[in-house]
Amino acid sequence: MTDNRERRIYRVTIIGSIVNLVLLVFKFIAGIAGHSSAMIADAVHSLSDFFSDIVVIVMVHLSAKPEDGDHDYGHGKYETLASLIVGLMLAAVGLGIFYSGISKTIAFFQGESIGDPTWIALLAAIISIIAKEGLYRYTIHEEKGIGSAALVANAWHHRSDALTSVAALFGIGGAMLLGPNWAVLDPIAAAVVSLFIIKAAYDLVKPNLDELLEKSLSTEQKRRITEIVLSTPGVETMHRLRTRRVGHHVAIEFHIKMDGDMTLRQAHEIASAVERRLKDTLGQNIHTGIHMEPVKR
Repeated sequence: MTDNRERRIYRVTIIGSIVNLVLLVFKFIAGIAGHSSAMIADAVHSLSDFFSDIVVIVMVHLSAKPEDGDHDYGHGKYETLASLIVGLMLAAVGLGIFYSGISKTIAFFQGESIGDPTWIALLAAIISIIAKEGLYRYTIHEEKGIGSAALVANAWHHRSDALTSVAALFGIGGAMLLGPNWAVLDPIAAAVVSLFIIKAAYDLVKPNLDELLEKSLSTEQKRRITEIVLSTPGVETMHRLRTRRVGHHVAIEFHIKMDGDMTLRQAHEIASAVERRLKDTLGQNIHTGIHMEPVKR
């Protein structure tokens, strides 16, 4: 199962990296030849996509390694780290595009020439929108059933690139249609969409940072775990519930109290039943640590 998951993530990521490589070369050429600052910024974003693909491939390979003496819970957080890196890269790109767009806008109103975009830049924007939105939909579709935070991060990186290209399309198209006096639409559009890129980066960074900082599962998830445990025959009370995520796994630890007169075998059977019910409800990718205590009569 793990090998198949790793292969599927590799396949999706490698397809995306090939498309990103072709796009970034084409968009750099189109941006320079087409005198479009928005297209050059878009090309830089595609370059960050390409680097993020490399990060995902390396980190997913590491996260798929089984448990060992140094990693009792496996290596799942390598994938979390990959998602965090992708999100931070996305944030950096968004801030860079915003700075570039604002700087060129100010320069335009100060009388500087920022260049008039041409048809090749417009064509690059259209191709980029189609290709990147297609990659987003393909990646999200393939991620279903895998449960990979890194693939989700990469998918949103694709969509953010498509949004950047939409901004470039409006900026380039507006400047070409309205003439040189409206060339400022090119950097303005890039700056506006950079805000959406920064928001997407925040949405990626926060949950993965929470996981690396050992944030617990949600209140609703912990309530569900408590219900499952307490509804298991033989369990009288539970306490000290602790939860956290480890990559695409979940670690759950808690104490349960049972009749102190039962045999060790009976107590073990009840604890095993609790574990089975948790896995049947929450999925097989969970680690459980159950401490058994006698009820004081």
